Amino acid sequence: MLRARFLCMSGDLYHLDDLSSRERLDAGHEIPARLAVIGCPVAHSASPRMHQPALDEAGIAARYVKIEVDPGRVAEAFRRMRELGFIGCNVTVPHKFEAMAACTDIDPGAQEMGAVNTVRFEENSTRGFNTDGPGFEAAITEAFSIPLKDLDVLIAGAGGGAGGALAAHCARAGVRRLVLANRSLDKIEALALSIRRYHPGLRVDVLALGDPVLPDLARQCQLLVNTSSVGLKADDPSPLPPESFTAGQRVFDTIYQPPLTAFLAGAQAAGAITANGASMLLHQGIHAFRLWFPGSHPAAAMRRGLAAG
Repeated sequence: MLRARFLCMSGDLYHLDDLSSRERLDAGHEIPARLAVIGCPVAHSASPRMHQPALDEAGIAARYVKIEVDPGRVAEAFRRMRELGFIGCNVTVPHKFEAMAACTDIDPGAQEMGAVNTVRFEENSTRGFNTDGPGFEAAITEAFSIPLKDLDVLIAGAGGGAGGALAAHCARAGVRRLVLANRSLDKIEALALSIRRYHPGLRVDVLALGDPVLPDLARQCQLLVNTSSVGLKADDPSPLPPESFTAGQRVFDTIYQPPLTAFLAGAQAAGAITANGASMLLHQGIHAFRLWFPGSHPAAAMRRGLAAG
């Protein structure tokens, strides 16, 4: 009965002011909050649904909560969590760049990706990691039964934290060609420069989402990925026009709520094979959990948690 009670409470939503004391944060709970996902907004996050069952199954006395943190206050949130004895946290939009700046140590993989989505509070440091890339690759393999290696990949919305991380990971995985598309070019031009520095032999194309040649380039790619926030609202349009899709393509949207975005609907209408971000959420979460608890095996519990959603 007690375990079930904890599971029911796993979706608690807090704000930065709630990190002022343990008494305030844990009022009404027997188990302390020691892990969290921070974002703005963050109420929609499904992360507690998978992390809490994994914690419960492993017998770890900790709650995983959601904390709304305004832009510009991530470093303060980290400081308060450290003071309250948090193990770590996940980071979602729009904080992945700010989180990287707020960490005292950065994992080399996150350094190359240019963003942090997972933080571990160590004795003398706040260490940042990025599990988006490994989670994405595992999701692509699971959904489409194809490896990233040797594919031509287009990433729409590559200027954001998730987009930059996935672009960098695609380069590390050995894709043949990388097409980066974004509303504004300044962010992705800097990203392309960084990727070319690490991977000088990789062809990287950069263009605006409104560029008239984009649909033609998109049809040449075997994998199209949306990493922008366009699609989170029910009436959002697709970031790519309908003529960008073709039969047999693999099309992946990192958004998982709603499960069918205009981006995926347009791809399905053209005969493409599609998948949403639920599997990426799962796999990046597995990687994050193992960073906090090395040697753990949370996958089965996390799958059940998400399925029970």
